Amino acid sequence: MREIPAVTMTDIVRVLESDFQGAKDDKKTSQEDLNFLKIMAEGIEKIGNGHYEMPLPFKERPFLPDNHSMALIRLEHLKQKFLKDSKYKEDYVKFMNEVLSRGDAEEAPVLAQEEGVKWYIPHHGVYHPKKNKIRVEFDCSARFKGTSLNDHLLSGPDLTNNLVGVLCGFRRYPYAIICDVEKMFHQFIEHENDQDYLRFLWWPNGDVKKEPK
Repeated sequence: MREIPAVTMTDIVRVLESDFQGAKDDKKTSQEDLNFLKIMAEGIEKIGNGHYEMPLPFKERPFLPDNHSMALIRLEHLKQKFLKDSKYKEDYVKFMNEVLSRGDAEEAPVLAQEEGVKWYIPHHGVYHPKKNKIRVEFDCSARFKGTSLNDHLLSGPDLTNNLVGVLCGFRRYPYAIICDVEKMFHQFIEHENDQDYLRFLWWPNGDVKKEPK
């Protein structure tokens, strides 16, 4: 007969904690995740205004078709919704004006000769179910001629903490702190040579009678 080793307290704790994995170290990291982390480690930097500048995490730098026509069609659909719903338009225009006034976006120059290095992202508005507040979402998964911007980007590792682990963490200490960064995704600045992949169409001051820029 084979002698069974004695069970230690460490063994017991390991078994009990196996159902409550909340640490990032518990998650496996793929080669693509490692590539993503390498791109960010080498390319991200803090600039003078306190914001962070980062590159787009391309798998390989793509040569993309000109999807201006697709973005224009999506903008026309948005225009029709504006004409039917004045409050939706008012909230949407206010949101976009704030994006532009804060400098989160700027009018892009014409790149007639630069084929393959620009992409237009369609957008639409979504209301928060409880706050009744609109958020404009930019659709990087929109496809044109069989491809989308997301197809060429590394998604990066899943850094979201396990919910059970978070809930257990709240029981460990007498105080818990939560915070929220306002419009977090707009706080990052893209490298200048990547910005043309993040173009979108919009009317000056939200006036649908004018030509979109």
